[in-house]
Amino acid sequence: MTIHAAEFRELRLDRVSREFGTVAALRDVNLTVRQGEFIALLGPSGCGKSTTLNILAGLLPATGGGIWLDERRIDNLRPEQRGFGMVFQNYALFPHMTVRKNVGFGLKMRGVPKADAERRIEEAIALVQLQGQEHKLPGQLSGGQQQRVAIARAIVVEPPLVLMDEPLSNLDAKLRLEMRAEIRRIHNALGATTIYVTHDQEEALSLADRIVVLRDGVVRQVGTPEDLFARPDHLDVAEFMGFRNQMHGQVVSVEGAGAVVQAGRIRIAGRMREPVRPGEAAVAVVRPDDLHPVAAGDSAVATEVVSTEFRGREFVGFGHAIEGGTELSFRSPERLEPGTIVHLGAGPDHVLVFTGGRA
Repeated sequence: MTIHAAEFRELRLDRVSREFGTVAALRDVNLTVRQGEFIALLGPSGCGKSTTLNILAGLLPATGGGIWLDERRIDNLRPEQRGFGMVFQNYALFPHMTVRKNVGFGLKMRGVPKADAERRIEEAIALVQLQGQEHKLPGQLSGGQQQRVAIARAIVVEPPLVLMDEPLSNLDAKLRLEMRAEIRRIHNALGATTIYVTHDQEEALSLADRIVVLRDGVVRQVGTPEDLFARPDHLDVAEFMGFRNQMHGQVVSVEGAGAVVQAGRIRIAGRMREPVRPGEAAVAVVRPDDLHPVAAGDSAVATEVVSTEFRGREFVGFGHAIEGGTELSFRSPERLEPGTIVHLGAGPDHVLVFTGGRA
């Protein structure tokens, strides 16, 4: 394989902002991306992740701040001058062009000599494993194959940066898993630098070297998948990383990095992610995978089961706390009938405590 992504040391976003009238879609975004990294921009719809990508691509101007590729400022350059590769959610292939012509379109626009272009097209098609499909039209391909064509078209120009805007969202679950592995394989084979937009936390966790979590146009946390999964810095980040169960109460004691939250008659011990003091309102959060039936006790939440779903090796239960009515999701080794009362608990290492909530 001789395709090589163009090299640079770092891409830097310096206080990048974007306003649409009176609405701030992005606010002072600072981010440094090192050459060869796979960065995922993660967050709910409307958080600013696609706006960030479009500003990087040059498809949308920033209204504040700047973008630097090493010592060169690039936010004042047109999209074609930046030379980035872009993979869109809807593939954006030319329906009347064959796979080969779609892949080679960017090279033709750049005036690359025919012999060099043919070599690069062959290498890109081989990299995305589409040999034998070169003369087909996009309409003759599966969704996964069309996305491979879009990726080949983006990388054949040997860009310094590949930008991907939710490229797997139109595929079925099986294809998403397959293409996820393919995207990471292609990234590794190229030694490329990739910025990838997704709203799917599992996708971000499996693909990225670092994840950037955005909310309301603000960067909330940047870290490795392991950091964000185990140590979210804020309640909204924890929610997005799967800590769906929330028990609101008041801090009754603090010891070292741990705190105990009193929620009604239940006491829940967990790890502090923000400084809290006795008497303050707080919320204890836990993932459904870490909440399970236990013996009745002070730290167990009595819960009425609403339903259970079989998930292969175990069941996932849904219910509401007898006291307070908090909705809870949990795992169970067996199917539980609706109306069953169970006591649910989680080890302190799996519970996080944040400030705020309803005292």
